[in-house]
Amino acid sequence: MSPEKMVHMANQIATFFKTQPGAEASDKVAEHIRDFWEPRMRAQLRGYVGQGEAASIRLSSRPPS
Repeated sequence: MSPEKMVHMANQIATFFKTQPGAEASDKVAEHIRDFWEPRMRAQLRGYVGQGEAASIRLSSRPPS
């Protein structure tokens, strides 16, 4: 799966959880990905982030910094 597609999916999850208070939204996004994404998808997303390719990604549930 392309990194862009995974980021899009993660952002859709984040949009769903953004009504949760504070850091709980980010925790829920991580929990959902851990529980429902297959290990290969999680590893691919971690690799993408680990390469520094995700510097411009901002999950919708997180406030801008």
